Amino acid sequence: MQQAKAAVLRQVNAPMTIETIDVGPVAAGDVLVRMRAASLCHTDLEAMEGAIAINLPAVLGHEAAGEVVETGAGVTDLAVGDRVVLSWNPHCGSCFYCERAQPILCRQFLAHGPKGFHFDGKPRLACDAVPMHQLMYLGGFAEYAIVPSQAAIRVPDAMPFDRAALIGCGVMTGVGAATRIASLRWGDVALVIGCGAVGLSAIQGCVLAGAERIIAVDPNPARRQLARAIGATHACDPAEAADLAKSLTDNRGADVIIEAAGRPETFRLSAEAVRPGGQIVWLGKVAVNEEVAFRWGSLMQEKRIVRSSYGGARPAQDFPMLARAYLEGRLKLDEMISARIRLEDVNEGFAALKRGETVRSVVMFP
Repeated sequence: MQQAKAAVLRQVNAPMTIETIDVGPVAAGDVLVRMRAASLCHTDLEAMEGAIAINLPAVLGHEAAGEVVETGAGVTDLAVGDRVVLSWNPHCGSCFYCERAQPILCRQFLAHGPKGFHFDGKPRLACDAVPMHQLMYLGGFAEYAIVPSQAAIRVPDAMPFDRAALIGCGVMTGVGAATRIASLRWGDVALVIGCGAVGLSAIQGCVLAGAERIIAVDPNPARRQLARAIGATHACDPAEAADLAKSLTDNRGADVIIEAAGRPETFRLSAEAVRPGGQIVWLGKVAVNEEVAFRWGSLMQEKRIVRSSYGGARPAQDFPMLARAYLEGRLKLDEMISARIRLEDVNEGFAALKRGETVRSVVMFP
């Protein structure tokens, strides 16, 4: 049993509290990870505000990196000292969806995720003998976490922990949308709506996929400037996006649009700005019961729409590849870190995220 300092959510719409929790035991198939960095994502904010249902009390944090300090029985592919990025999508590998290469829909993953317990449905955290829940099987806002071994992906030792943490959610989702989900071809015109962490990552995925022109769309001029710095060839306000896409494509529209803002108006924009026969990838989301209306004509002419939650992630393959891309200078992550903070400052970090002042704040552990 390992004790750890953690940020605990005990009540929706209330600040997290810094508490000492018990982490353990390490069961067969588990790994104990000493956390080194955990970044603040909108999904954590949604859990704090009740938009994502999770049992409480809980340790949030699902975009994290650290080092393995203990392995459970049967774990042969990881060793003490390995540097790992955590994945929030462990999957059984044998259910209907896993056998069809759709691990994001794994029945075991979906069954236990809302409960906030481990992948086997049992708790690994406690406080004063009361079981604690883990957001998305991880609980990264703690000094230590126990995760399924398949959720800890080894990356090169040269990969800095703070930048490695970004790979586990936002970067994978955005880059994967362009390289795994979208049918981007060399020379295409891509349009990315929303220049937060996921959208900025999608822009870089478009670069890696060979898009010739990449339009970054965001109402914030500073975000548009950052998008240009990491690979966008054009940038504009949402009101100008459809016309700009047509002006660059002989009036056709963008070949691929990746929506990463999560607003009804940006979903509608994606349908208006894509060319006939083009593809739309929706990464953003609204409340599950919220309705979004479209002009029917904007959906016609063989347009294809795909909703993706994790960019088609294959973590064991993709995380090391993304780490190598960073180390080789082909993936820009430094620019996406707005602040490095202490665990004690996590509530202030989320307040800044909600105000739109940061792309990613990263909790740094000693």
